[in-house]
Amino acid sequence: MHFKTFPVVLVMATLAACAVNENEQQAAGAEPALNVHSAPKESAIVTVPMSADSYKVKVEPGTPGKAGLSPMQLPASRAFISTNAVQNYIRYPGEPLYRESYQHFESQQVMRVTSDPVSTFSIDVDTGAYTNMRRWLDRGQLPPQDAVRVEEFVNYFDYDYPLPEDRQTPFRVSTEIAATPWNPDTRLLRIGIQGYKVPQAQLPASNLVFLIDVSGSMNTADKLPLLQQALTLLVNQLGARDRISMVVYAGASGVVLPPTAGDHKADILAALQQLRAGGSTNGAAGIRLAYQLAQQNYIPAGVNRVILATDGDFNVGLASTQELLDLIQRKRKTGIALTTLGFGSGNYNDHLLEQLADEGNGNYAYIDRLNEARKVLSEELSATLLTIAKDVKIQIEFNPARVAEYRLIGYENRALNEEDFANDKVDAGDIGAGHRVTALYEISLVGAGGQRLPPRRYQADTASARSSQSFNQELAYLRIRYKLPGESISKLIESPVMDSGSNARGSDSFNFAASVAAFGQKLRGGKYLESFSFTDIAQLARRSRGDDPLGYRSEFMQLVSLAGTLDKTNPVAKRDR
Repeated sequence: MHFKTFPVVLVMATLAACAVNENEQQAAGAEPALNVHSAPKESAIVTVPMSADSYKVKVEPGTPGKAGLSPMQLPASRAFISTNAVQNYIRYPGEPLYRESYQHFESQQVMRVTSDPVSTFSIDVDTGAYTNMRRWLDRGQLPPQDAVRVEEFVNYFDYDYPLPEDRQTPFRVSTEIAATPWNPDTRLLRIGIQGYKVPQAQLPASNLVFLIDVSGSMNTADKLPLLQQALTLLVNQLGARDRISMVVYAGASGVVLPPTAGDHKADILAALQQLRAGGSTNGAAGIRLAYQLAQQNYIPAGVNRVILATDGDFNVGLASTQELLDLIQRKRKTGIALTTLGFGSGNYNDHLLEQLADEGNGNYAYIDRLNEARKVLSEELSATLLTIAKDVKIQIEFNPARVAEYRLIGYENRALNEEDFANDKVDAGDIGAGHRVTALYEISLVGAGGQRLPPRRYQADTASARSSQSFNQELAYLRIRYKLPGESISKLIESPVMDSGSNARGSDSFNFAASVAAFGQKLRGGKYLESFSFTDIAQLARRSRGDDPLGYRSEFMQLVSLAGTLDKTNPVAKRDR
């Protein structure tokens, strides 16, 4: 490999597939665009390796955020180098080593109770960030910081929370307080929510529309082929009462499987296996058609859901992401939910897929391997399909007489205003059958010496501290609001969080959740972890692993060790996080 004229361009790796089909050539046109964070100041000839051969690609100057890409002619069998393919291997100054899209956010800060005693947020049952992290580590790189959402790491695992006594209340809440593993001067408060479970045999009839991306960007083994295998697992769980439809989208969208009974598996699987990737991506048109099909076959009191499977590379259709989100917001009011399943790498749009699922009253998972598809679409099928509580919000008010500071770990993009808690028009997360949700707060007790914020000269809220003396055994007051499916008025659960009077080590379940939270924080820079290392995290997880029948916790420990090794040996990834 060599460079001419523009030496700062970086050719990343060996190109696996370079040819594009006729649809993509037509969509690209004579002057396809390469989206980058900054354009080159002068022309550059870049040598791109293609298996045993090398081909030159000319990159022209352009406006910020866009540079011209002029593909060179190849042999007749490979008449055109894919714009998408080349984009994977060129980097400009200031551009990270990935072209994937993640929402930027700052980690939660330490809050002073006398100034901000109330913390309010929406629950989150997504797990996509955890499996996406695993994909990054498996390919030898630390994930970008913005790809790490700590709550999705924690919520990937089951913590054996107690189940609700009956279905009148769809979930049960439990709390535990113990010493913080990474800071002996603070405590860790864990809030656990466990939804009631529904065996697959007792699930109501399902009306499912598979919305499948078959654009040219899906033409790699970790995208469409894996997607087909994943949805095959789901099809095999369905029966005669269920209805399956299939919509595909690329340059255009269309129905490839009309509503079909779930026991007609040969017809469904034949339609699924005949899919081929090619063309540009008109995701918006596909979503419209999928919702239309779901509405036409709506099952009252059943599961009505669109399942979008894609890499999220929407580049044709509605003019803006907001218009797409507005469409999904309108459709969720009809009782049709949206689940998003993400696949692949290179041009992966994590941010968009998470947004779509949030607005569609569904959940978001990233499928990096067939075993993960089994977890999401077979083992946890009831949680994936059946919603048992919607618009679930958590609010906790800390007692300033007992708690000096607190920090919510994760949930940065789920924060709500205090007044949003009682406002039933404000959307929040949903809980599926069997879902569990975990939230962790690191808290500093008054007089315990764990405070991070400097003392104030003039205490602005001493009256509040004095007034709370009558609640001196309470650390906090917990409130949870939720709506039952089909209802518009929320219900309220509330209870005090009492001081256990102990700074002892928590349960194994508690400490494993703490180890997962520490790992997520470490990958985001570890600002509040003191000297707690990857080795410390792995040891904490090993001591508290507990029962691990499916091996998820053992795999977690391996990922922690791998991340620790990469943190020492992969300075490029560290720079670009």
